[in-house]
Amino acid sequence: MKRIFLFLVTNLAVLVLITIIARVFNIDTALAQQGVDMGSLLVMAAVIGFAGSFISLAISKWSAKHLMGVRVIEQPQNEAQAWLVDVVRRHAERSGIGMPEVGIFEAREMNAFATGARRDHALVAVSTALVNGMTQEEAEAVLGHEITHVANGDMVTLALIQGVVNTFVIFLSRVIGTVIDNAISGSRQREEQRGPGPFYFLIVIVLQVALGILANIVVMWFSRQREFRADEGGAKLAGTGNMIGALERLDAQHGAPLPGQMAAFGISGNVASGLQRLFMSHPPIAERIAALRALRQGTSE
Repeated sequence: MKRIFLFLVTNLAVLVLITIIARVFNIDTALAQQGVDMGSLLVMAAVIGFAGSFISLAISKWSAKHLMGVRVIEQPQNEAQAWLVDVVRRHAERSGIGMPEVGIFEAREMNAFATGARRDHALVAVSTALVNGMTQEEAEAVLGHEITHVANGDMVTLALIQGVVNTFVIFLSRVIGTVIDNAISGSRQREEQRGPGPFYFLIVIVLQVALGILANIVVMWFSRQREFRADEGGAKLAGTGNMIGALERLDAQHGAPLPGQMAAFGISGNVASGLQRLFMSHPPIAERIAALRALRQGTSE
């Protein structure tokens, strides 16, 4: 319920901000002169923006299985698989969610991820390197981290935020593009033709790319915040020491993170510095460990 409330408040703030900007800079009048209705444009932008976001969410499990080669454990074939399924089941029950699918994917790096459109029908997958390279206590903490992502509805929330961001990018690129195109074309456009000039679509494409890069900073910021919350959840489910131990083991490896679109869903992500930090899906592991140690110290006091 809190997630939906925050989403509605965010959208209300977006509408208010757009209205103020349009009034202050007289953009709505300029668009009206060009035959562009801001309300219709905003609806179109929202439909396109949220459609892409929710389609990605709807096929996230399918994509993960095929992109990562995840083998879902239908019937455990050995003790390690049986242990994985049992731990996920216990974590899910404690977190109040339905039993996720449990899978394993081949990888030389220790990693894990959770995805899915619904809390009660998610997928939790771990790499073979993690199963073989971590102690059971550390692996249990990693699984707790991923189950917390599911229980918190992080995949859905990320899709909602991405939808809002997409709407902003699509809407503003066309609004600004119309104003720039009108300024370039000037009176010639008004006299000779009605509608966009010859450079309008090129302008919109350039603006959409530029605004999309800036908007990605917002999405990545949320992704980093949810990692701290998931670490805290993993610590509650499996012990703070075990969660710290798992992160330290991840920090010791020098492998690559999950590829492409799956990077934001893994427990381990890219490491960057400077301005690149703004585009990181995960905080540096050292910061995550420090946050857990501070949490443990606060709990013990």
